Amino acid sequence: MYRNSKVDVFEKIRLVEAYLSGELCLAEAARQCNVNYVTIKKWASRYKSEGASGLAPTKRNRAYTKEVKLSAVLDYQTDRWTLLEICERYNIKSDRQLRTWIKVYNSHGGFRKHSGGSYMIKKRDTTAAERLSITLECIRGNCNYAEIAHKYQVSYQQIYKWVKKYHALGEAGLEDRRGRRAGTMPSRSPEEELRDRIAQLERENLDLEMENALLKKVKELERRRR
Repeated sequence: MYRNSKVDVFEKIRLVEAYLSGELCLAEAARQCNVNYVTIKKWASRYKSEGASGLAPTKRNRAYTKEVKLSAVLDYQTDRWTLLEICERYNIKSDRQLRTWIKVYNSHGGFRKHSGGSYMIKKRDTTAAERLSITLECIRGNCNYAEIAHKYQVSYQQIYKWVKKYHALGEAGLEDRRGRRAGTMPSRSPEEELRDRIAQLERENLDLEMENALLKKVKELERRRR
């Protein structure tokens, strides 16, 4: 079990320099300060990219541009570098930070312009004209969903669905039919036509059941009067 207390910055520097010079092996350096050997590797990586100051505690989170985040993530996708090597290349404070960016990217999320963190771009309301314009631009750009999503601040999933519906149904596929009862708008495909017909039959059947129930109630009242 490794202790949770922080190691003094000067002790970190001493151990890292001893490890990098070959004076201490990785396991011995880790043992001397009672941390995991992976921690020593992380300190060494930070030391190589930033010098001794990289091991000093900071009061504020470091800010990174979205270009740096994207470049770091794409470098990782090539399998040419390890997480720690990429952290060295881009002066990233922690590989945990890089893992977060990778997770967001793989989930089709977006990056803040300048921040140490990241977040998923949420769905936003759009007009029919916006959806058509954005969809056509995405198609002309070989369906680069992530780039278009970042440009117009909509979610990756929104762009993907719009393009898919446009290919299947044309401009009508981009209509917002949320809150509209099935069958109250023109069908756009054989599947929708079948769905609308089923919905219509279900409504007619419900109306008939209500009518029969009402007739039974009337007959029951008449019987009681007699």
